[in-house]
Amino acid sequence: MSTALHAVRAEWTKLRTTPGPAWLLLITATVTVALGAAVSAAATCARAGCDLDAARLVLSGVYLGQAPVAVLAVLAVSGEHSTTLIRTTLTAIPNRPAVLAAKALVLAAAVAAVACLTVLASLLAAGSVLPTGRPSLADGPVLRASAGTVAYLALIAVLSLGVAAAVRDSAAAIGTVLGLLYLPPVVTQMVSDPDLHRLLERAAPMSAGLAVQATTDLPQLPIGPWAGLGVLAAWSAAALLTGTLLLRYRDT
Repeated sequence: MSTALHAVRAEWTKLRTTPGPAWLLLITATVTVALGAAVSAAATCARAGCDLDAARLVLSGVYLGQAPVAVLAVLAVSGEHSTTLIRTTLTAIPNRPAVLAAKALVLAAAVAAVACLTVLASLLAAGSVLPTGRPSLADGPVLRASAGTVAYLALIAVLSLGVAAAVRDSAAAIGTVLGLLYLPPVVTQMVSDPDLHRLLERAAPMSAGLAVQATTDLPQLPIGPWAGLGVLAAWSAAALLTGTLLLRYRDT
């Protein structure tokens, strides 16, 4: 058996045999569906039949649903460091980049699987709260927003994993990831210069990444849907690369 396959099987075993990941993924699904339904129901303009971005409203629960995903990804790495089990892992599989790559692959796949079910549940729930009915996956922009939401959550998991590998400490890593996600939008609202405001929206991982959910008024967006997801992918790749280099050259 190749080192890569052995690493993937080992990480999958860890993920499915511990109760924490299942609970965090369940919280992600519950929060995302519930918040999306609540936001859709509270949209007074939607109740009046106005032309709102229904898909974005329904999928807006990801704004909070991504937090448990970040925590799960951080604990997948920092939990092993805090218990020194990382030494056992690296003794069994000395190829450190392969270990982190396996963690990223298994975690992203698990998050994506749950995200697919969550998005479908969110769309089904929308039928009871939106006067126009639930958005249809047969509509190209809705399908893109739905698939993009799944990819967004998977990339958040990879980003968080990379940060955790670099920082090690659970609290510091969770604080770093949540700050990276939620702080830039707050700072952006305080910026009065329109050019800087637009630049921050285009560069921040959450603001840019969630542009993939938009299905209406695309020319008015600071960044296009796929380009925004590309910005998040760049953040995730940079975090994973940094974490890989530090894991490889730093003592455990």
